[in-house]
Amino acid sequence: MEVNPTLAKEVWIAQLTRNFYPDSSFLNYVKDFSGLVDNNAINMADVGLDPEVLINNTTYPIKVVQRVDKPIRIELDLFETENTLVRRPEVLEYSYDQLESVLMGHRNRLRARTAEKAAHAISPLEDTEFTPVISTDGDTTGKRRRMTVENILLLKERFDDANIPLEDRFLVLNPKHLSDLILFDVKAFKDITDIIDGKPKRFAGFNILQTSITPKYNSNTLEKVAFGVKEAVTDTFCSFAFQKEEVMKADGEVFMYAKENDPEERGTIVGFDKRFIALPIRNKALGAIVSTKVS
Repeated sequence: MEVNPTLAKEVWIAQLTRNFYPDSSFLNYVKDFSGLVDNNAINMADVGLDPEVLINNTTYPIKVVQRVDKPIRIELDLFETENTLVRRPEVLEYSYDQLESVLMGHRNRLRARTAEKAAHAISPLEDTEFTPVISTDGDTTGKRRRMTVENILLLKERFDDANIPLEDRFLVLNPKHLSDLILFDVKAFKDITDIIDGKPKRFAGFNILQTSITPKYNSNTLEKVAFGVKEAVTDTFCSFAFQKEEVMKADGEVFMYAKENDPEERGTIVGFDKRFIALPIRNKALGAIVSTKVS
């Protein structure tokens, strides 16, 4: 069989992006603004205040309030993989299996880093009326207190008090918090994060998902720790929650770099760029349950 000496970059990119978000990923359940991306940025508006509603009004004319929308340009983050060297004789054939084996590492790392950045972005900065952050108060295990059912019910009540829509609420559990719930009631929670026909199971009004890359919070102040900083002794993990209409993601360009038949390396070198961003839309309808640290 004649070997094609040229890498078909469009094939590699298509394979990298196919099924990029696993069925269980919380990023499947946020609003997708990818269609608004232009030159790896989104141009949108910060919507002004909604109008007040008058009841049994007797005063006319009714007040006129102009809504002022502010234009916003959001640049998508750039995620870059380190390069992979494929030495001869492997580089001579680009069968599906070889293509997938090289792509797997790049796809997995891009998946993990984009999801990690997204989880951090759509978790609340601190405890407010519209972004409740609460602490776990269950039994002590090691150096933390376990999550309890009451913690989830309290988060539900805080969402209710803030008039967050009942529909499309999601709670993304850290695996340690899921273990806490299973220990509390194996029958009720052992399969709670299963996805059946594209639909998560529900508890206390939340669609339940799971991820291990939840952001860190300061256990004393309950403020979110900045992304990418070195972990401090006061840092602790969380589970986070959101309402679908209040968070977004956007995928931009995927680009492949390739140096074929490099004479020094005796092989082909490949690497990828991906543009992506995930953000809260109005910094509302976000929540977190933060593990309490104990001495």
